[in-house]
Amino acid sequence: MDTPDPTVPEQGEPSGEATQPTELLGSHPGETDAAAPAAAPAPAALPTDPAAPSPARRLRLIIAAAVAFVLLGSGAVWAGTASGGTAEPVALAAPTASATPTPTPTPDAPELRPAPAVATVASPLRTCSVADLAADSRLGEFQAQVVNAETGEILFDRGGSTASRAASVLKVLTSAAALSVLGPDYRATTTVVAGSEPGQVVLVGGGDLTLSSTPTGDESFYGGAAHLDALAEQTRAAMGDTAITSVVLDSSYFGDPGWEPSWDRKEQTDGYMPLITALQVDGDRDNPYNSTSARSDDPVARAGAAFADELGGVSVSLGTAPAGASPLASVQSQPVSTLIQQSLIVSDNAIAEMLGRLVAVEGGAGNNFGAIQPAVLAGLAEYGIDTAGIRIADGSGLSDNNAVPPAYLTKLFQKINAREGSLGVIFDGLPVAGGSSGSLSYSDRFSGANADADGAVFAKTGWIDTGYTLSGIINAGDGSTLTFAVYALGDVGDNAKQAIDTITTGFFRCGNNLSNN
Repeated sequence: MDTPDPTVPEQGEPSGEATQPTELLGSHPGETDAAAPAAAPAPAALPTDPAAPSPARRLRLIIAAAVAFVLLGSGAVWAGTASGGTAEPVALAAPTASATPTPTPTPDAPELRPAPAVATVASPLRTCSVADLAADSRLGEFQAQVVNAETGEILFDRGGSTASRAASVLKVLTSAAALSVLGPDYRATTTVVAGSEPGQVVLVGGGDLTLSSTPTGDESFYGGAAHLDALAEQTRAAMGDTAITSVVLDSSYFGDPGWEPSWDRKEQTDGYMPLITALQVDGDRDNPYNSTSARSDDPVARAGAAFADELGGVSVSLGTAPAGASPLASVQSQPVSTLIQQSLIVSDNAIAEMLGRLVAVEGGAGNNFGAIQPAVLAGLAEYGIDTAGIRIADGSGLSDNNAVPPAYLTKLFQKINAREGSLGVIFDGLPVAGGSSGSLSYSDRFSGANADADGAVFAKTGWIDTGYTLSGIINAGDGSTLTFAVYALGDVGDNAKQAIDTITTGFFRCGNNLSNN
């Protein structure tokens, strides 16, 4: 650190200007300016230190210090002798340069390891295995997936991403699309309008396959269905004094063909599936009160004959309603929410096909079987689950050409379990293991040791000639909730149902401790 010059006042010391002598202020002792006003009385003199330099001396010291400061700044001081000799430059000693400090090297920053974008959450070590149950030969070509419904974690997977025929479990997809496209309150309407001739009326099918030929108050297999006799009564009242002479049957709301080519015709004669037409009664059953009953080759004609009988025996023909025809009467089906539950609980094919075709027509995709796939997939898009790989040939799942990955079902059932949107309707229609009704209440389902899961499995059953399926929700024994899908495909027999029930009961017992080993 440099030493300060003692002649330079430090901060706070009075400067030389404040102590200039009188002679520097423009007057000399003894001089008087006659024109000047009288001087003010001089202030009393302050005591002075005899050893202190005179004001003039102090001024000279200050000036000398200032000059020296300037010369120091320029690097030289000129000194002269007191006798006035010739001044010579005197070199000032150069300040000693301090050594340039060697910079301290900066250490290289340590290389950072890449961090994962998402923190990894440790999974519990699960120890409950169903490997022996999965190896049951009765399961044939086995596929399955089980998911924790709350966390979405896959607990068990065997071919879960492979799209395969789902049999009647496909009805869950049809139902979900119907809730999206039609809404839970939609009702199919059957109408009667005036014909092109006097006394002629047109019976226009609106896609209600549940319309009943039984008398009002006498419930068919489809509880709460609309009745033809009520429609006939409205029509007579609307016609007034004009006698009804003929009925035209208009079933153009659905297109041909009425039978999907991949279906086995025995499904019709054995009583599981009707031809799909926009105008029919009782799902075209021979016996309107039974779930399983043989179906005819001409559902439209059966419906027309029943309506003509109600009108007193008039002639019947096929045709279409005149454009802008005046409406005379109408009846409506149960709402979609009820139809879904009626379809799922006993796996009714007629209602499932009715819903699939209505989704296609109302969604604007068309009115035949080919329109069902784009219409249903569009309806399912609302739920935000990837539908890649899904193939839909019909609304019921009867075709071998349908294909759905088990993984899609476990995700959809997560939303059904959470009752997202209107999906709680599907939950409420699912058969229950050991329940009082439905396809899981039969004596060969969840019996024996598998009865442990009674009341805890809510699932849709599926059966076609080439496989058995089951998919839904399990309220497991440990309190966790699981969604699952099990397929037993290929050359399998009726005992595949028991093998499916057994592994499903295994899922129930393991709960969230289910191992994928």
